[in-house]
Amino acid sequence: MELKEKLQILADSAKYDASCSSSGSDRSNKNGVGNAAYSGICHSFASDGRCISLLKILLTNCCIFDCKYCLNRRSNNIKRAMFTPEEICNITLNFYRRNYIEGLFLSSGIIKNPDYTMELLIETISLLRYKYKFNGYIHAKAIPGASTILLNRLGKLVDRLSANIELPTNDGLKLLAPDKDSNKVEKIMGYVKEHKNKNFVPAGESTQMIIGATPETDFDILTRSASMYQKYELKRVFYSAYIPINTDKLLPTIAKPPLKRENRLYQADWLLRYYNFKVEDLLTSNNPNFNLLIDPKADYALRHMEQFPKEINTASYNDLLKIPGIGVTSAKRIIKSRKYFKITFNDLKKMGVVLKRAKYFITCNNKYCLDMSLYKKDFIESNLILENKNIPTSPSTQLSLFNE
Repeated sequence: MELKEKLQILADSAKYDASCSSSGSDRSNKNGVGNAAYSGICHSFASDGRCISLLKILLTNCCIFDCKYCLNRRSNNIKRAMFTPEEICNITLNFYRRNYIEGLFLSSGIIKNPDYTMELLIETISLLRYKYKFNGYIHAKAIPGASTILLNRLGKLVDRLSANIELPTNDGLKLLAPDKDSNKVEKIMGYVKEHKNKNFVPAGESTQMIIGATPETDFDILTRSASMYQKYELKRVFYSAYIPINTDKLLPTIAKPPLKRENRLYQADWLLRYYNFKVEDLLTSNNPNFNLLIDPKADYALRHMEQFPKEINTASYNDLLKIPGIGVTSAKRIIKSRKYFKITFNDLKKMGVVLKRAKYFITCNNKYCLDMSLYKKDFIESNLILENKNIPTSPSTQLSLFNE
């Protein structure tokens, strides 16, 4: 098989692993700019906010497992391929020299057994690091069930590891992926946390959960995520909307991936990690799923109208973070600026506050932005929903360096 054909097969097979980037889009290029569906190069983000382009491929799409939701399951009649370690090195280095990529995301189906697969990943990345002196960013997928000796060797070669939990609960995993064991995944997470340092997985670890393949609620999913963040100090939990690519009586019958639900979970995940929210602030067993019409932060504010409005000039940092339209950066600017002057609504615009959302939940110098009679839950909710529907979708062009 030609190398180009292998690349096409194994890049396409890798797109369903969201543990280093978003997935689920089928928006191909139709006489426009860019292509969200074509696979091969994905994007990750460094701790300083830089966007890093990664070559995202599988070592092989052959697999001994038969996970119901997976394109590469052994019972699927698809075209199979496998790179040699040298071929992956050749592709990575050629892409890097052409400035297409800054690093590599390497995953694999399970061939023969977990140890054998892990040894092939280690051989490949060792060649890149030591023979070809490649010092770019490498993110690899750890293989659950492989020995800790191999995990230790792989962790010393890569910047980041992912160990995918796959489904939110053990019951779901037993139903759709009986060959897998979540305890083996969490064993990897625990080992990485215990041994992490500048020479072992310095960029930390991540995991992925498939959303919508099993009947768990958003509350179940977010609770599991919060537990893993606390227990294993993960960098990210990635949520991948279930894509109906296989036919099986155990799989849900849906026409499209639940992408809006995936988006709400990402928004909530951000609130947990950076905005000091707790799972119980956003969801409960009596209110277990997110409102798809309104983002989780706005939904929280609407369900706790007794806490609003908050006075911008006196509210604590944590209280500012609870206000829709105010982010971490703008909250810090408010705290710093009000030491020197009383902040007005016009000042908030200059600080990056999204005033068209925040105005319903704040006062400035004890003054409302709108007539007090408008501060009613139904009015605010309908306006926030309308605002969400009216997000511009017209095409845009990149700025030119030469034309005014």
